[in-house]
Amino acid sequence: MSEEIDLPVEEATPAPHLAKVLRDWLVVVLIALGAAMLVRVYVLQQFYISGPSMQTTLLENNRVLVNKLSYRLHDVHRGDVVVFDRVTTNGGVVAHDDLIKRVIAVGGDTVSISQCNVIVNGKKIDESYLDAKSGGSQNLVDRCRVVDLKEQTIPKDKIFVMGDNRAESFDSRSFGPIDKDLIVGRAFAIVWPLSKLSGL
Repeated sequence: MSEEIDLPVEEATPAPHLAKVLRDWLVVVLIALGAAMLVRVYVLQQFYISGPSMQTTLLENNRVLVNKLSYRLHDVHRGDVVVFDRVTTNGGVVAHDDLIKRVIAVGGDTVSISQCNVIVNGKKIDESYLDAKSGGSQNLVDRCRVVDLKEQTIPKDKIFVMGDNRAESFDSRSFGPIDKDLIVGRAFAIVWPLSKLSGL
């Protein structure tokens, strides 16, 4: 009668450090998401152009990159393209809209409009960024909507903004100068579509 011999059974070893690998990946993903959120909130943000008010500089459906740190480092300059928070109240309901416009005048400047020409500090400004086609229209209202605007002095800590498509823009000609505190940041690049990739 043969004698049975018990052989040692080799136990299956768990996948090496699987829990540690998963934990490490989770930490990496959370750090990356946190960094992305910090960048979006405090440094850079992408904005979508949803209307015609900045044509032909910015077209509908373009996406622009906005530097949120810009005006913490230096002051607002005439000609900057800025995104700002437009706050409106309707029957106690507060609404916020992000608008994008060009800075025409800053605190202390005088600004007026005469026959569609924008005059800052007594001089007609060079606006080579405007669409040349709109400038050729014989009907001044079709060209710029607000043909004349009485001279005003922009208060300290405010800016006067206008869209490049003057006939289609709701801007400081309608709602007056805006507080610099409402500026989200300076638009500095078109990032979409890729065929239009360029600086502003």
